[in-house]
Amino acid sequence: MQETRQVILETLHERGEATVDELVNAIGARIDHEITAVTVRHHLDILRGEELVTAPEIRHRGAPGRPLHVYALTEKALDYFPNNYQNLASALLKEIKATLLLPQINVIVENVADQMTAAAHMPDLPIEARLDHVVAYLNKHGYIATWGRCAEGFILRTCNCPYRQIVDKHEELCGLDARLITALVGIVPRRMGSIVQNEDSCTFLVPVTL
Repeated sequence: MQETRQVILETLHERGEATVDELVNAIGARIDHEITAVTVRHHLDILRGEELVTAPEIRHRGAPGRPLHVYALTEKALDYFPNNYQNLASALLKEIKATLLLPQINVIVENVADQMTAAAHMPDLPIEARLDHVVAYLNKHGYIATWGRCAEGFILRTCNCPYRQIVDKHEELCGLDARLITALVGIVPRRMGSIVQNEDSCTFLVPVTL
């Protein structure tokens, strides 16, 4: 990422929020050249277009004067900063597997999938519209999904696994995808291929009599 915009993100992450003038001062202290408020606003516009910075909100002064406009990070911007989610998730799964039997683990995975889709209302629509709904939901959660017709019904493919870094050691997570699709489309899919098995995508057959 361009250096000035990276400093803006880091400053907002550290402070929670900041005005343009505060960002000018922070950038000037971090980068060895002067920068203007106009330039900072330009970078903020770019970051807002990338959905990394919020629209400016009003911060009222403690003393008389014009209210200040402050900027903050969006949830999406937090992905730019280091986190330990993968190690935490892997450690939790390892402990669960050491404590519970496989049927109990499968129930937990299914319940997690049901919670994830509880708010994703599936309208009573034709199958093609439901598959569009499923693809939109999966793409929102990082799967890069598509669907197409086949002789037995429909093929649903996901070209990215959001759990790729830990699924090799915890393949029971693959059951989460099938459960998500079942809950969203209303038909139990049949897995035809898997990224874990070094294929290009996870592939599911959604059987439908056409």
